[in-house]
Amino acid sequence: MSSLGAAPYKRAVVVVNPISGRGQGVAAAVELQNGLRERGVHVDMLETRARGHAFTELRSLKERVDLVVAVGGDGTLREVFDGLVDPETAVALLPYGTANVLAQMLGLPRDVHHALDIICTGHVQNIDTARVNGNLSSSCTGVGFDAYTVRAVERRRNGPITKWNYVRAIAGEIVHYCHPKLSVEIDGTKVKGTFAFCLVANTKEYGGFLKLDPEAKLDDRQFEVYLFPAAGWPGLIRGLVHGTLKHLPGAGVEMRRGQSVRVTAEEPCPFQIDGDLGGETPLKLELMPNQYRLLVP
Repeated sequence: MSSLGAAPYKRAVVVVNPISGRGQGVAAAVELQNGLRERGVHVDMLETRARGHAFTELRSLKERVDLVVAVGGDGTLREVFDGLVDPETAVALLPYGTANVLAQMLGLPRDVHHALDIICTGHVQNIDTARVNGNLSSSCTGVGFDAYTVRAVERRRNGPITKWNYVRAIAGEIVHYCHPKLSVEIDGTKVKGTFAFCLVANTKEYGGFLKLDPEAKLDDRQFEVYLFPAAGWPGLIRGLVHGTLKHLPGAGVEMRRGQSVRVTAEEPCPFQIDGDLGGETPLKLELMPNQYRLLVP
């Protein structure tokens, strides 16, 4: 159980995606709000109504807050980061999304009592972010098969998204998927060759199954760029299997590091940002000058 010591914050906002956790996120947000109030924090709660709502509301706050709690997935956290007027504001995450990439990497619990402990006594982890065609990314941006899958999920979505939605979308995409031919520049230098899939990541895992570079750090001022060869299904599957059983790079998948990435394609190709559909190529990703502060165990 959590102790009832005073929290080191005066005013907070709890931002919750109402469909997160198949609707359970709201109940968790209310419980967390009550727990913070018991610890002497003035708390307001914001239920998001559409994509971009959290950004707009946080930017228009009339009173300064020193804590924002995101209850939802990677997309909710991304909007919270982007909506902060002051990037030094402490941010906490109660993971109620589908993938929860950052939460898994950092060991953030899906438990209100433990989340309260982290908020009151936790440490700060600085997080690098990037601007992708004008939108913020805090974990992974993908161009290719994963983005086609995200697009298929969003086209068919009706309410909360589950992992089963992604399984069905992947099965559907495999039937008629045509591998793109991607050209990639990193820090202004063109990478030799063409690629079928490009993943730009700030984490050690992706999608709940793919293991990335174990040396990756959230605050080292660079992103890892994974390049899957344009070798059809055998090359893509070989890379994914290697990343599942061991880690990437390997099995023909290259890895580079950089602060800016540009991806173009012979035909327009979708890209995803932290699990949400971002648009179509060309894509330009640039490391942002400031870091955000996430409370961790």
